[in-house]
Amino acid sequence: MNGRTALARRLNRRVFYGWFMVFVAGFSIFASGPGQSHTFSAFNALIAADLGITNTELAFAYSLATIGAAFLLPLFGRQVERFGSRRSLLVVSTALGFACFFFGAAANFLWLVIGFGLLRFLGQGSMMLGAANLVAQWFSLKRGFAMGLMALGFAASMAIHPTLARVLIELFGWREAWFGLGLMTWVMMLPVLFFLAQDKPEDLGLSPDGVEAPKKADGEKPLLGGVTLAEALRHPSFYIVATGLFTISGLVTTLHFHQFNILASQGLNANWATLGFWFTAITMVAAMPLVGRGFDRFRTRYMFAAALCVQAATLVGVTFVDSVSLLIAYSMAFGLNNAFSMTIFGYIFPRYFGRLHLGRIQGTGQMVAVFGASVGPIPVSYALDFLGDPVITLRLLATFPLIVALVAALFLRTMLQVTGSEHLE
Repeated sequence: MNGRTALARRLNRRVFYGWFMVFVAGFSIFASGPGQSHTFSAFNALIAADLGITNTELAFAYSLATIGAAFLLPLFGRQVERFGSRRSLLVVSTALGFACFFFGAAANFLWLVIGFGLLRFLGQGSMMLGAANLVAQWFSLKRGFAMGLMALGFAASMAIHPTLARVLIELFGWREAWFGLGLMTWVMMLPVLFFLAQDKPEDLGLSPDGVEAPKKADGEKPLLGGVTLAEALRHPSFYIVATGLFTISGLVTTLHFHQFNILASQGLNANWATLGFWFTAITMVAAMPLVGRGFDRFRTRYMFAAALCVQAATLVGVTFVDSVSLLIAYSMAFGLNNAFSMTIFGYIFPRYFGRLHLGRIQGTGQMVAVFGASVGPIPVSYALDFLGDPVITLRLLATFPLIVALVAALFLRTMLQVTGSEHLE
């Protein structure tokens, strides 16, 4: 028995070790900050000015890189399935630090695209996928609540990374700030992953949620349940889930990306838009554990449909924001929207397709979601540039999550080969 396993078993005698994995995963989500949209927002104007490119060209580089990163995620999902979350996240954390250095040295448009792509693939894609896989392996009955706690790392990143970036920029400059973010990624992540992370409860003789794993007569480890990627792709539920995630990811990104522009078109300045993000983050923190409990208690298809309805409500709601009071109300609704989206991200695939081949299935599903994030802002960008008013476009976009919500409520079902969540059907 190695020292890491001995430490895990010692800690498990005090509290189920899966809760330590929730901490590791949440910390990983926080450390993905250098690859998230809210961190880039602090650098965009400076990068454009330094490289002599327009904001449109910068946005094109970002979108192109995100699309490229999306199509690499199934490959990473296979690696997680083969090597486990711990080793995969160790490699990703190391590479993310180097990607920060590379991005900070960007000297031209092509370099910028590659840098964006590395940060999006490693941070927003791979780090989040590996973290969600880790929690999914350790929890079943309490998976929703655990995922909600994990997602607190994203709320912390949304609150801290933009401010941290601005401080580093003011002290050292934007290029040096990326060097600092890379070093911080290594300092935060590598010791935590090396000493604490354990891929599956079965490795410690446990089962998800802290139940002692049943012993087989021949002494072998019990088999995990689940379907293959090929089997999942032949079932309608995969396409309902993927379409829902594409819709949520694309429209959440749209509201993040365009919040300043949308509110400016309705008479609110940048200071109020910034305040809105704070109310969103606070509401998200408060709502995530409650949303997670809801997924553990109520039928999943109805919770999934509810998330899509909240998404539609925020798209319509933002079009009415023309005062501070309405801004606060919208921001709180958007915080609830973010709580749903972050919990669903890690919860939905193990729930419907099991744990056995989760890495491949998650990788393919997240590819669809990240692709949605890359194209989601385009309709509103077009409305702002050519129509001068995004209101009609936003309200029309709200019909898509409503349609998907209806389909999910009526037709989303667990595959027969997947057991353990019958109480949620």
